[in-house]
Amino acid sequence: MQFLAIAIAGFAAGAINAAAGSGSLLTFPTLLALGYTPLVANVSNTVGLTGGNLSGSLGYHRELAGQRHRVLRLGGWSLLGGVVGAILILALPPKVFRLVVPTLVILAVVLLLLQPRLAKIRAARETSRARAGYSLVVLPGTVLGTAIYGGYFGAAQGVLLVAALGVFVDDTLQRLNGLKNVLSALANGAAAVVFIIRAPVAWWPALIILASSAVGAQVGAGLGRRLPAPVLRLIIVLGGLAAVAKLLL
Repeated sequence: MQFLAIAIAGFAAGAINAAAGSGSLLTFPTLLALGYTPLVANVSNTVGLTGGNLSGSLGYHRELAGQRHRVLRLGGWSLLGGVVGAILILALPPKVFRLVVPTLVILAVVLLLLQPRLAKIRAARETSRARAGYSLVVLPGTVLGTAIYGGYFGAAQGVLLVAALGVFVDDTLQRLNGLKNVLSALANGAAAVVFIIRAPVAWWPALIILASSAVGAQVGAGLGRRLPAPVLRLIIVLGGLAAVAKLLL
């Protein structure tokens, strides 16, 4: 029954992460409810959900066409951030987690709601020099920050990332969602490597989540790719709000 509960949570988390984000809100509490400590639950969840991240990226392969330059330019920052975040969760006291994470998720929800207006304002006001600055400094720095958060905890990482990409990158929300899946996979994969080497991973739950989230991500990608942008944005916002409520409670 425990394995079945983990498999169901992993499937749903993979689907939610591929389409929007915040899938860890299902798997992480499930592991806690089954008696795993917060640290073991967090690191095992991260290791397991890498399967869903990779599968979701494959599910969005059509939307990723023509974005190779973005992946190459931003992927290294995601890898670095994932490693830094993993080191921080192993080194910092739990109270930092309780203070920082809800604030970041609330900020992401607000950014996502305002994203269309902010993108228009930025496009209307920026000069060529400002555009170069966004490309070289602001966007990589933002991706690095979200990757650090993803390696640190991960829930609503997709919400943060889509919100940031929507402000700084001129493209459709579906294509940005595909890019989000790749960058999240890189950050979580890098964090997973650190956890495998340095942290107490519960391997059976991690492997169950790995397999079930990979299957769920294919379902989530198939559904998410068909959603209109306003509906997809609403789903991501609701996922972010659910993350805030869960973390505060």
